[in-house]
Amino acid sequence: MKIVRIISRLFVGLLFMFSGFVKGIDPLGSTYKFTDYFQAFGMEWAEPIALVLGFLLSSAEFIIGFGLFFNLKLKFSSWGALIFMSFFTPLTLILAIYNPVTDCGCFGDALKITNWQTFWKNIIIIIPTIIVFVGRKKIKSVLTPMFQLAILATAFIGINLFSFYCYSHLPIIDFRPYKIGTNIPDKMTIPENAQQDVYETIFKYQNLKTKEIKEFNQTNYPWQDTLNWKWVDSKSILVKEGYHPPIHDFVIEIPNEGEITDLILEDENYSFLLIAYDLKKSFTSNQQLINNLAAFCNNSGYKFYCVTSSGEDEINNFKSLNNAQYTFCNADEIMLKTMIRSNPGLVLLKKGTVINMWHYNDIPTPDEFKNSIIKN
Repeated sequence: MKIVRIISRLFVGLLFMFSGFVKGIDPLGSTYKFTDYFQAFGMEWAEPIALVLGFLLSSAEFIIGFGLFFNLKLKFSSWGALIFMSFFTPLTLILAIYNPVTDCGCFGDALKITNWQTFWKNIIIIIPTIIVFVGRKKIKSVLTPMFQLAILATAFIGINLFSFYCYSHLPIIDFRPYKIGTNIPDKMTIPENAQQDVYETIFKYQNLKTKEIKEFNQTNYPWQDTLNWKWVDSKSILVKEGYHPPIHDFVIEIPNEGEITDLILEDENYSFLLIAYDLKKSFTSNQQLINNLAAFCNNSGYKFYCVTSSGEDEINNFKSLNNAQYTFCNADEIMLKTMIRSNPGLVLLKKGTVINMWHYNDIPTPDEFKNSIIKN
């Protein structure tokens, strides 16, 4: 049992640390996921605290895992793990049944799993969690309680400083499909022999005698028996998910002019995309730097676009307030949030390849762009 307890402690600790780390590396991604859940459950009033919850969840998971893995304050760590698993296991069952959000986000963008996979994953994890909790008094540490507390406190401060850095700049490890070096057209391509989605059609018919409504599939539905059955409804159910390219929603349009996606992706020169998924929420502290870079691009033959999901009135208002003298385009909000974790954020493309990207706190000057990109 001693070996079982050690393996269980290390296994659960490593999983918790990994889950907390990948969330901590992308706190804005966690914020978006919390927002999705709040909207799905009709809790829009909680959206303002989504960012705080993103930080708290990642740091709590990381510290619990850190304590378990390194055998620090095991009473606290084992209780924390058990509470986590006791709360999230039934929650993931509800998510699996009703599927309000397709991706639970438990491992951020590092590992995408379905809600049912998440539930069964939790069923597996809760077993070693219980083993560690039950045997917590038998697992001793060679360190003093105060020293253990000091290490945990340092780790807690460290993971939060790390997350804040990634929030204030960009994730230092990028798991998203638009990371630097990605060729967007390649990520949009579907292989010739790729598996397609497989659906099953379910038919609902009402028995004219008993008034009972019964479900049938395509092999046995009573479409010819009009004397006994009446069609009520039908629906398609996804039986097996096929191949979906990592990037499937990259579409950019200029209002009242049309789509320019291919124009951007095929441009052999540099193209800047200023990504601002919501202009009303866009930070404008470095707007002058953005305007200077846009003017430099205009004089140097480079394209500079602002891509947003905001409407025409918001675009015109933003232009007026910020002297934004560049072309504004529209795209899907989710795609823009996925593309860069900054509002606004700057993405540099060349022939459809992501050359670089910058947080709004790191907008380059024209000289920095020439020295860091063009010369290299």
